Amino acid sequence: MNNLEIDIETYSSIDLMKCGVYKYSEADDFEILLFGYSVDGSEVQVIDLAFGDEIPEDILAALADDSVTKWAFNASFERVCLSNWLKRHHPEHFYGYSIPEDPASKYLDPSSWKCTMIWSAYMGLPLSLEGVGAILKLQDQKLKEGKDLIRFFSKPCAPTKSNGGRTRNLPQHDGEKWLQFKYYNKRDVEVEMGIQKRLSKYPVPDFVWDEYHLDQEINDRGIALDMAVVRNAISFDDRSRDELTSAMQEITGLENPNSVQQMKQWLSDNGVETESLDKKAVKELINTSDSQDVLDALMLRQQLAKSSVKKYQAMQNAVCMDGRAHGMFQFYGANRSGRWAGRLIQLQNLPQNHLPDLEQARQYVTCGDYEMLDLLYDSVPTVLSELIRTAFVPRPGYKFIVSDFSAIEARVLAHLAGESWRSKVFAEGKDIYCASASQMFGVPVEKHGINSHLRQKGKIAELALGYGGSIGALTSMGALEMELSEEDLQPLVDAWRSSNPHITQFWWDVDRAVKATITEHLQTEVNGIRFYYKSGMLFIRLPSGRNLAYVKPRIGENRFGGESVTYEGVGSTKKWERIESYGPKFVENIVQAISRDILCHALKTLRHCFIVGHVHDELIIECSPHVDLNAVCEQMGRSPDWMPDILLRADGYETMFYKKD
Repeated sequence: MNNLEIDIETYSSIDLMKCGVYKYSEADDFEILLFGYSVDGSEVQVIDLAFGDEIPEDILAALADDSVTKWAFNASFERVCLSNWLKRHHPEHFYGYSIPEDPASKYLDPSSWKCTMIWSAYMGLPLSLEGVGAILKLQDQKLKEGKDLIRFFSKPCAPTKSNGGRTRNLPQHDGEKWLQFKYYNKRDVEVEMGIQKRLSKYPVPDFVWDEYHLDQEINDRGIALDMAVVRNAISFDDRSRDELTSAMQEITGLENPNSVQQMKQWLSDNGVETESLDKKAVKELINTSDSQDVLDALMLRQQLAKSSVKKYQAMQNAVCMDGRAHGMFQFYGANRSGRWAGRLIQLQNLPQNHLPDLEQARQYVTCGDYEMLDLLYDSVPTVLSELIRTAFVPRPGYKFIVSDFSAIEARVLAHLAGESWRSKVFAEGKDIYCASASQMFGVPVEKHGINSHLRQKGKIAELALGYGGSIGALTSMGALEMELSEEDLQPLVDAWRSSNPHITQFWWDVDRAVKATITEHLQTEVNGIRFYYKSGMLFIRLPSGRNLAYVKPRIGENRFGGESVTYEGVGSTKKWERIESYGPKFVENIVQAISRDILCHALKTLRHCFIVGHVHDELIIECSPHVDLNAVCEQMGRSPDWMPDILLRADGYETMFYKKD
């Protein structure tokens, strides 16, 4: 036996979407109902565990056998579920990995597992079995009835008179549906095998599978949560919302001042007209309001809008029996760059913290002292928002080292384009925003010194203009709220582009190369980045050896009547559609993809550590107190062999709770 294709159907009273597979599969009532499998491409077999069938011994043994490659679509689901199931029902066949002190040791070793969902994502295809099957036009498609069958057999049901008050549907409650469920299970294995066959000409490189296995290890390890902070934050938020709502009711006389419609009408009655009550609109109304009642009501609404209790609730939902949240990172979640996407608590988009006395505020929440928190701070919701990160903690006896790359995308872009003045800035450890402003305006700029007022213009230009952005990008980045006028914007664009001629040239060189590759099916190259066309796909070969894939590219017309590249992918609507792109956008994909590869290099360099999380350019390591911060930063900042000349720098700090330093 070399390959084992697997698909399972399961039951648990835990909500999979809210809580994740780790918590879902450790529930007391978790069961595997059906086990569909194929050995080395043979006909698919379905083991009906719900009716007492048993998985053959050789298949059970293969689950922990490193010499057998296990395949599944979203393989982490099968691997984690089978880990918990084996420990309960066949402990003789369960073998963990890593050392006993590592929480990851509770699961089957991911190194002998591969995932057709990851293969699909690597090829620019969707992260759903149904979506991939449809786009590849497989002969065997995922059955659309599956969602209804899963809802019927895999989830608790509401007790009713007609179902005798039961809270779960068993096979005997609908024999016909159960037969359909077994066929659905069989078909999913067949679709997975069909995907592998169709993609066989485009294998995923072994080093990417190694990255996937490391990702699974990090997800298995999880990250500890301070549940006292979580529970008290939820309680504080409830109390704060009640108090803020009561105060708004007193001012407005409204039954429900949280209602947008009621609030708009009240504002109108008080001489204030507005189309929206979103964050930006409320801020503008506060700045222009003359009425104290209106001002007070809007400020209360602003505080209510800052409520971040959903993040704390997500933590409460996701925390497992070991006090840790697992499965927070989706490998290849962004298939244009291969970056990770967040899951469950979404570590990638947590609010930043700016409180100078963060530890003291956290202590009040930990102790449940709402009165003191309310007394000392203007806004309880704001404090709770800033404390979200601090709910992540190392386990007892350990500390966190948080280390991140300095200006990673700016460094990669400068290196690729050959913008030497920027690389010199990084080599000398200077402030890129000051240097950019100095280059743009031809005068020295220091952060807290001469011409310091120009640094803000340099910063907004750096953040908005690196990938072909213009006036619109500056505006969306908040340039007009940063004391820049509309008349300032175009000169700012012109100044940035003229001071970065190699980057500007790089955009359009990439644009020409992509178009030539698509129209003439020629291999082209720009500054070490290769573009080639194969079987209806555009591939961009990165320095790491990884490919970016674009499905069915062609030359079309953009909304301005000019020539543009389009390709098929999951767009902003979250649906499969034709997406428009051009040189600077491809450069953005390339730079973010290389930045991701550099992070992967750091993950591999530091894989001997207990890495518990990562966010774009940052690593969170749970380690013993004697581990040296400088050594971690030095190892993280090492340039990869495939880009030895890039100037990297990693900075970090030690902490007993996660925060933005």
